[in-house]
Amino acid sequence: NGVVYGGVPISEDKEMLSKSHPQILIGTPGRVLALVRGKHLDLSHVEHFVLDECDKCLDKLDMRKDIQSVFVETPVKKQVMMFSATMSKEMREVCKRFMNEPHEIFVDDDTKLTLHGLQQYFVRLAENEKNKKLTDLLDALEFNQVVIFVKSVQRAIALADLLTECNFPAIAIHSRLKQSERIERYKQFKDFKKRIMVATDLFGRGIDIERVNIVINYDIPDSSDQYLHRVGRAGRFGTKGLAITFVSSEEDTDMLNQVQARFEVTIGELPAQIDVTSY
Repeated sequence: NGVVYGGVPISEDKEMLSKSHPQILIGTPGRVLALVRGKHLDLSHVEHFVLDECDKCLDKLDMRKDIQSVFVETPVKKQVMMFSATMSKEMREVCKRFMNEPHEIFVDDDTKLTLHGLQQYFVRLAENEKNKKLTDLLDALEFNQVVIFVKSVQRAIALADLLTECNFPAIAIHSRLKQSERIERYKQFKDFKKRIMVATDLFGRGIDIERVNIVINYDIPDSSDQYLHRVGRAGRFGTKGLAITFVSSEEDTDMLNQVQARFEVTIGELPAQIDVTSY
């Protein structure tokens, strides 16, 4: 198999395709389309067309156009598969445009989307108390690796720097990094060279790192969908995990209530002590 994506020299992809002729190709829509248009990738024999995180991909018009352009280069007769943990009715209709008499397999009850083995808690505090509480938690909790989610690039950079200064070596991953730098930092984390990652929602989907057992929402997500994707970074592969959400405003409380109502879960206040074996 082979992998292609933007942000790295396309010459590397051309060389890989010409030498290895992969039967399975994983790629971002823009880079795949560039290779097709450059006559370096022939899709005329494709048998399976798979779109992961399809709601996110098709929601962005520019990415949807790239996907459509790639799609028309493939044979009419093929299997099309699309996957996502969260899918609106409107987006399901968009997905169906790529399919002929599709068969849907989906969780018909949002309450079944919550993750087994995941302990979920919240901490109510003022905005200016977050840093102190975060360092206290990192000092008290036993963790393999932890992902801390924030709402902006600036906060990701600043918080990673602050944690490092406090002797909690951390790396940040966000949209301002070049693709090569993102990949390098991701590899450092995946290879266990770093144990703490501060991230924006760029890191909120589809990232599988087995050792992550704690997720902290330093800033609460904008939607219940995003909450599900974020906390899903912990407890991957059927393992246990712990998710802690900081709540510092009425808006945060409203969002937490939305999450609890949608998934029919009770997210309690973080106790003074947590059984290490529970996460």
